[in-house]
Amino acid sequence: MQIQNKTFVVTGGGNGIGRELVLLLLEKGARVAAVDINEAALQKTVELAGERAGKMSTHTLDITDRETVAALPEQVIEKHGVVDGLINGAGIIQPFVRVRELDYAAIERVMNVNFYGTLYMTKAFLPYLLERPEAHIINISSMGGFLPVPGQTVYGASKAAVKLFTEGLRSELLNTRVKVTAVYPGAIATDIAANSGVGPSMQQAQANGHANGRSIKPLHPRKAAEIIVKGIEQDRYRVLVGSDARLMDLIYRLSPRRAAEFIFSQMKTLLPN
Repeated sequence: MQIQNKTFVVTGGGNGIGRELVLLLLEKGARVAAVDINEAALQKTVELAGERAGKMSTHTLDITDRETVAALPEQVIEKHGVVDGLINGAGIIQPFVRVRELDYAAIERVMNVNFYGTLYMTKAFLPYLLERPEAHIINISSMGGFLPVPGQTVYGASKAAVKLFTEGLRSELLNTRVKVTAVYPGAIATDIAANSGVGPSMQQAQANGHANGRSIKPLHPRKAAEIIVKGIEQDRYRVLVGSDARLMDLIYRLSPRRAAEFIFSQMKTLLPN
């Protein structure tokens, strides 16, 4: 799909990969409707967009509110005229604990944002995308959506749901002009833990990691955005973001059990006893 002169809706546009996707799409000549629950974060994205901000709009809303999401397409079309692409990038992680210690409020919050938010946005925009000469839906899952990560089991379940939802949606749309891509990021240098309200900022996590003798080398979100946009341009079925995601995808294909045990060996010290 060609990016220039297309209109994209990007959820999670106020932080991390979502923000970098907004900025990169603008650089490539697209119009962008940036969506986020955090108005201040969206305004920071506008500031970073500089002179290109005239080609973007901001929409502060909670993607778990189905009625609010249902009203969004008309708001975007009123501003931009059309919608050609939807990138479901908003997501949160769970507190880093085992399932037995995870309360139901946290479970529901993760599932509502990661899965139902993606579902609501897709359902809301799909009728409009089907009307376009070409269109694209991009759903961001996670390496944790195909590989179990202890302490993030419910998060992984929500992203696995996004994975199969995206694959099923693509199959349903094979005879249409709407392309569908699933994205699987590995470790990315974002503040998802802090923004999810369950952990320190990336800067604090990096400092703690080095103090404990662990080398944390996550991919920069700008690089992640470049990989994702290239996947859109090439109409890719799936996009693996980061060397860790590519490596673990290979290992998991060869031996799911060994891959799971390897991740456990890497993560067990981070789990509370």
